[in-house]
Amino acid sequence: MSKFIVRDCTLLTRMSGVKEAANLRELRERVAACGENVLYHHFCETLLRPSFDSPDYHNDFAVWTKLCLDDRVLGERLGILDPYSIGSLEDLRGTMLDMLDERLSELPINPVVSKGNEFYFLEAITVVFETGDIIEEPSQLPAKIANMTNGSIFYHFIESRRRTSGGLDDFSVWLSLFGDVGANYSDLLSSIDFSFLTLAEMKNVLVECLGGIGE
Repeated sequence: MSKFIVRDCTLLTRMSGVKEAANLRELRERVAACGENVLYHHFCETLLRPSFDSPDYHNDFAVWTKLCLDDRVLGERLGILDPYSIGSLEDLRGTMLDMLDERLSELPINPVVSKGNEFYFLEAITVVFETGDIIEEPSQLPAKIANMTNGSIFYHFIESRRRTSGGLDDFSVWLSLFGDVGANYSDLLSSIDFSFLTLAEMKNVLVECLGGIGE
């Protein structure tokens, strides 16, 4: 039976070439035109970037509108956007644009940030490497996941959804090779609502959830 090769990853972040936004209308214009990799970075890859600015919000747009534009209302609206429950990044873009348009229509002026607090549009290259660890059978998953880094959790449980058929995590793809036994574990993985969890929280939930299967 095929073994699961545990990999880790890190991000090489760079400027995207999209001009920075200094006000809400510029943010709307840039979001409408930026590439999907930019949206993915600011909505999803924030998990791999340690930040203590606003732990209640899990995407950069929500954090910026709250802290720099001083717009808590829009920050809360953007903060509840879940990129994994929306069909595609283009659908996510459309939903965000609708929110920005609505907020612009509500405000008497176009809010502007102070110099130095502009929103910079970034993107990242994911560098992947093998850890040397392997998983040979489903029952080993809980213990193995407990020892994984945040980078491994992100790569196998989050980033994988962009590159696997059906948008599955790597664990579920591998578990499909083990028939009914693997299906029991996959069902547990699919029941996890990870939308607003940190990677550390996600690892704990995975371990707890999968560890109960043999009880």
